Amino acid sequence: MDLYWLFKRLLSVSYIHVENSGDYKTERFGNTLYIYLESSDGNEDWKNNLDFPVKFKKREGDIRFRCHRGFLRVWESIKPYLKDEIMDTGVDKIVVAGFSHGAGLAVLCYEYIWYHRADLRDSLEGYGFGGPRVLWGKNAKKIAHRWQDFTLIRNIDDLITHLPPRVLGYFHIGKLMEIGEKGKYNRIDAHRPQSYLIELEKIAP
Repeated sequence: MDLYWLFKRLLSVSYIHVENSGDYKTERFGNTLYIYLESSDGNEDWKNNLDFPVKFKKREGDIRFRCHRGFLRVWESIKPYLKDEIMDTGVDKIVVAGFSHGAGLAVLCYEYIWYHRADLRDSLEGYGFGGPRVLWGKNAKKIAHRWQDFTLIRNIDDLITHLPPRVLGYFHIGKLMEIGEKGKYNRIDAHRPQSYLIELEKIAP
């Protein structure tokens, strides 16, 4: 996957706005469905970002797990709008991507697809750019394999990728891919979209 191209798409597409300040966009290229989830773009998004007490996610299979309450609220608002496209049997590959707040949503979207489209597990891809931690507790760790092909892209020193704090029981899932150079940016600047663009362009095919 060309991550530079994918990140530019995240920044440039026109998003659809739904309840609880959920913002998403889909694109179809042949039989491949791309799902984009937008970064924070208003006060309500930031309220959801900071609403990090854990909440049980609705059961998908035999494990009921806890996750970030704010992200879960937004994902549950977006999910009904994506369901038909995700379940379309004409789709044989899905790519889910989000930046920052959108990366948190991408974690939950990816798991929904993994569970409901078992036929696509070998071709399902997920990418979270500058994503925060979403999952919490032992039950979530029991099903960490569901995210085995989800990749967190971290610009080294990006503060958001270290929140909510691990000491509170939150953890990252999937694969970690670090870009950039340690000490090049301060903790805030490392999270800026332009910083990700600079570092992703260096590794573009």
